Amino acid sequence: MPAIEDHPLRYALANELHARPFPELSAPCHAVFLAIKQPQDAAMRNRDLDRAHLIELLDRYGAPHPSPGATHFSGQIGKHTLKWESHTEFVTFTIFVDGTAARPFDPDSFDVFPEDWLKKAPGMRMGSSLIRVEERPSKEEIKTKLESWFVPESLAVSQVLDDSAVIAGDFRIDAGGHSRFAIFVGDDIGKRRVGRILQRVTEIETYKTVSMLGLARARTIGGQLNEIDDRLSDMVGSMSSNAAPAEDTLTALLEISADLENLMAQSSFRFGATRAYEALVTQRIEVLREERFDGRQTFAEFMMRRFDPAMRTVKATERRMQQMADRATRAAELLRTRVDVERQTQNQALLESMDRRAALQLRLQKTVEGLSVVAISYYAVNLAIYLIGPLAYTADVSKTVLTAAVTPLVVLGVWFLVRRIREGMEK
Repeated sequence: MPAIEDHPLRYALANELHARPFPELSAPCHAVFLAIKQPQDAAMRNRDLDRAHLIELLDRYGAPHPSPGATHFSGQIGKHTLKWESHTEFVTFTIFVDGTAARPFDPDSFDVFPEDWLKKAPGMRMGSSLIRVEERPSKEEIKTKLESWFVPESLAVSQVLDDSAVIAGDFRIDAGGHSRFAIFVGDDIGKRRVGRILQRVTEIETYKTVSMLGLARARTIGGQLNEIDDRLSDMVGSMSSNAAPAEDTLTALLEISADLENLMAQSSFRFGATRAYEALVTQRIEVLREERFDGRQTFAEFMMRRFDPAMRTVKATERRMQQMADRATRAAELLRTRVDVERQTQNQALLESMDRRAALQLRLQKTVEGLSVVAISYYAVNLAIYLIGPLAYTADVSKTVLTAAVTPLVVLGVWFLVRRIREGMEK
């Protein structure tokens, strides 16, 4: 063995590929299937409650427990075989029973699940099915049985896996609260192949049912989307007519965007899960390699007529939400541009007003400067008279003449000094 350390998940990941083996079944037999789901936040449920519910059932038969943290389990409970699986949003129980009831799809078959145990389930029944597996009789006998067991209008029948078996079901819930499926297998079919066929049938029914939750969600939010669409159309119309202040319209558009984002956040998981379940339904049907039986519709054709329109509705609702969110975003961007232009116009007018005020202030400043030259010159002339007065007295020059001679020089000097100071400040 190479001296290298294994990744801590290496074996767990490798074993996961082989962790859910198909049951080995022989005709005649039947299976009782149950899917349990919490009505709200099922993906975030406490999975320990699911395992505790399973362990309570196993303890009634003295069967061994699953390993801690297990997401699947297969084992004997009395004379029957139990297969338990924990999925993202639900758990499934399938009990395989040898032989078939004398009365096809007898509701009493569901009694393999104890009534008091069912009442303690950590969730609600999402689906339950009775699957009857028989040896394949003649074509006419199959037709007779299907006519008496199923609703002809919605019956889907097909030959699968290279005509090794015939599967049938009408995807309806009977009076006992269960959906019905029949599987007719040939003599040369292997036990594992029978188990694979039955497993695929239960998966198709379960994933189809859970994916339809997306349709319920789409219908629930349809009215909200209509109301938001009307508000959005009114807002966009008011933008072109300037019926309301741009700031008020922008605030309303942001509220619409917030409402849409909230709806998308609440629906994103459900719609994403619906897409995933739809893909699983399609894939499970494809691997059966269906062929038409006696001109009847196949499972794929049933889904195309009944299931696909529901899925398209979900996708259309999801697209509509995204398109409305994009419209609101574009309208808000346009309105922001309009508000920005209006604000720029206001700012331009403000700047022009400020320019006018600055020009007035400059004119006032120049006027004040002129007055200040006079005032400063007055005091400067007096100071000059005091300084040169004695010289004028000696030269026999009168004070009036001296003042007249000094004043122009002083005024000119003061004016020149004030101008130099202003020019220095403006640089």
